[in-house]
Amino acid sequence: MSATDLESPAATGAPETAPRLLEGVREATRVRHYSRSTERSYVKWVRRLVVFHGMRHRRHMGSSEIREFLTSLAIDKSVGASTQNQALCALLFLYREVLDQNPGWIDDVVRAKPPRRLPEILSGEEVRAVLDRMHGTPRLMCMLLYGAELRLMECATLRVKDLDFRRNEIIVRRGKGGRDRRTMLPGAVQANLREHPSRVRAQHREDLRRGAGWVATPDALGSKFPGAGREWTWHWAFPAARRYRDPGTRQIRRHHLHETVVQRAVRVAVQRAGLSQRATCHTFRHSFATHLLKDG
Repeated sequence: MSATDLESPAATGAPETAPRLLEGVREATRVRHYSRSTERSYVKWVRRLVVFHGMRHRRHMGSSEIREFLTSLAIDKSVGASTQNQALCALLFLYREVLDQNPGWIDDVVRAKPPRRLPEILSGEEVRAVLDRMHGTPRLMCMLLYGAELRLMECATLRVKDLDFRRNEIIVRRGKGGRDRRTMLPGAVQANLREHPSRVRAQHREDLRRGAGWVATPDALGSKFPGAGREWTWHWAFPAARRYRDPGTRQIRRHHLHETVVQRAVRVAVQRAGLSQRATCHTFRHSFATHLLKDG
């Protein structure tokens, strides 16, 4: 039996009418408004647990099986502490929220040792060297990562209404920990950022003319206000180049620019700048905080 067979009722030994195990994890994460990346990681760890124990039925697995799996991750797979902790959170979520069981706290697990690493920091000259070798939307987004201290997904999921040029603010919705916050809209970015929405709006108008122009809206907003998904204010500030048809609503939508596009652009720019240290999108955020401290 393969890992993909987990999705079938026969693999779990459940009746045909019972919800599938992995689908139950997906439904539970969506009801609690977890991010899609969290949903994917939780499903992955549940699948790996069952495969690790030879496709044993979940009714015959508890804290000892979870302990054995987590210990194997540390000893046999040499995973990091954060990866092991993510697996533990996923499996506790499965038992407590999906299966309505309490496996108790998992003791006697061989824990991976968390490394103590210093964040990579770029100097001001190195930040400029990387940005000078970027162009288009990825460059504009990286300027915000540095100047507004944004995380990559916080920047990618900005909507038009979150950019407040009058107050020079950016409103981050559902940042880390699900919290909203305000941050500065840096003056050095404003000129380019003011021109960007005009190009995006022209694209949005063309989508509307073609019967498209929809975006995904948070929570139940689409049910309360069915037309909100086509309103300009809810549009992504950095939309993707391609459109897609949502399988549930059959609407032709645009997603926000995928984070891998920016990650790839940063990686190429760092190589072209000839930097000796490793730098990623998150390096801009660390560098911003360090430069603020240096400047007093």
